[in-house]
Amino acid sequence: MSGVILYGAPAAGKDTVTDALTRVDARFCLFERLKSGRGRTAGYRMTSDDALDQLAASGEVIWENTRYGARYVIDRPSLQAVIDSGRIPVVHAGQPEVISAVRAAMPGIWIVVQLSTSRAVAQARIIERSTGDTTARLAAWDATPWLSDADLDVDTGDVPPETAARLIRSLVTR
Repeated sequence: MSGVILYGAPAAGKDTVTDALTRVDARFCLFERLKSGRGRTAGYRMTSDDALDQLAASGEVIWENTRYGARYVIDRPSLQAVIDSGRIPVVHAGQPEVISAVRAAMPGIWIVVQLSTSRAVAQARIIERSTGDTTARLAAWDATPWLSDADLDVDTGDVPPETAARLIRSLVTR
């Protein structure tokens, strides 16, 4: 077992389901992506653009994207360290290409869980966060494609986080 990839649009429930997973089974842990730029800091390892450039130059970047005025990176050394520790990393993904990038860089079994919710629920969650970029996040929500090959699909508007966590754990531990 390598890990879990939680895929979904902004406000689909990735943080909430990850929190529930860590409560249900302490082996699960959020893989905190590297981030440089503005916006939220919780759930990220904050760094500089220079540090990200150095990682990229050394070939240690699995995935990189820019959104909301910030730069986000999944780095190989940190993801490998989580796996080597015996924990189960939970990687958040908002683009389908993240899935193939992680699977190519880190061979093993990756369970892909697609989280979704209605646009109205997502909008309410985004507004509640007060990040000040509601329009950009809704545009990202609109642009996030549906996966046809996820191992599990969960509508977080209908399924409580604890139930989603138990479903995910059952896939991982079978």
